[in-house]
Amino acid sequence: MACSCCYGLPYNHHHHRNQPLSPPVISSLLCFLLVVASPLVCADDSSDFGRRNQTLRPDEELRKMKLIRDHLQKINKPPVKTIQSPDGDIIDCVRTHQQPAFDHPQLTGQQPLDAPERPTGQNPSEELPEDYQLWRLSGESCPDGTIPIRRSTEADVLRASSIRRHGRKSTKNVRRDSSSTGHEHAVGYVSGDEYYGAKASINVWAPKVTSPYEFSLSQMWVISGSFSDDLNTIEAGWQVSPELYGDNYPRFFTYWTTDAYQATGCYNLLCSGFVQTNNKIAIGAAISPMSAYRGGQFDISLLIWKDPKHGNWWLEFGSGLLVGYWPAFLFTHLRDHATMVQYGGEIVNSRPNGMHTATQMGSGHFSGEGFGKASYFRNLQVVDWDNSLISVKNLRVLADHPNCYDIRGGVNRVWGNYFYYGGPGRNVRCP
Repeated sequence: MACSCCYGLPYNHHHHRNQPLSPPVISSLLCFLLVVASPLVCADDSSDFGRRNQTLRPDEELRKMKLIRDHLQKINKPPVKTIQSPDGDIIDCVRTHQQPAFDHPQLTGQQPLDAPERPTGQNPSEELPEDYQLWRLSGESCPDGTIPIRRSTEADVLRASSIRRHGRKSTKNVRRDSSSTGHEHAVGYVSGDEYYGAKASINVWAPKVTSPYEFSLSQMWVISGSFSDDLNTIEAGWQVSPELYGDNYPRFFTYWTTDAYQATGCYNLLCSGFVQTNNKIAIGAAISPMSAYRGGQFDISLLIWKDPKHGNWWLEFGSGLLVGYWPAFLFTHLRDHATMVQYGGEIVNSRPNGMHTATQMGSGHFSGEGFGKASYFRNLQVVDWDNSLISVKNLRVLADHPNCYDIRGGVNRVWGNYFYYGGPGRNVRCP
């Protein structure tokens, strides 16, 4: 896929990582991130997979189903308790030390670490309601010493382009030129400094996604490395992804990679990597409540920061709810610090019937509609070298298809640095 935000900038194969990034290289890097830092499963991949499913001989079908069951047995750990969510999810309460992270050779036999020192200067977040995910509405909870994990199903795996790519972002057909792309974005970003974390509050919507091969997300990226094969990212936010989850609920998600999405990393807990420490939130589960157009607004606060003592990257959801951490050893460049932080929305446009998709970003309304109607990020902050939260400086905003989805930033006393973003996709100006 290509990226129309690149404006024909050359891909610099020989940039030395110790040199300061020039503006063209920053733009080119940002372009690459915008193309691949997103759940990408090409419609062709999935439809081919589907066709293969229909034409397999019985022995091939049996072999494929055995591979799927083996994969599910590896990622679905034995629960001590099971909770049925109103949206159809099954939430397994798994012993903390048996979660997928501890399949990693460098974590085998270990226990999760204790909470680190939080960044100072933190803006207090609004208290979340007790039931901030649909599975909590049952009144059931996971006991101490366990974590809630959304159970993966055969249907989840069959929707992926392959068993190997289940839970991973695909880099297939990602090109670094400027002709056309299925990815469209409205983002704010800062670069050119050393960053040790990021924080923002994001309001949650249920944007309409018009194809099973498209998605709509809003997230933060913490980024380091060059845009060849050693890109490191840590990501968190909410997403509507029928391909990944089989429905259109907005879901809390995480992602990481250390090689530009090639072979490392995954969503949520679908591989060994992220260590969850909290028994009250399920990564990959649906968020509730949601914002309403001209109605109540519900936002989630996310904080990612590097523990100065051990170097692990921690994730906090809401007011003081520590979700867990990405161990430092997973990364190369992010063992030190991040060089870019990015916030914003993204969709995939598969151009159904040769027209622009009607998949919505954010609330499905343009930034100019403002509070109660448009989607927003507010209180944009970064963590500096001495573990202090400070307001972002020199935030740049970019919408690569502003007639379809746009963005406008601002600063005020209550919200600090913020921006509104989003749009409806196909409309009179975006055919």
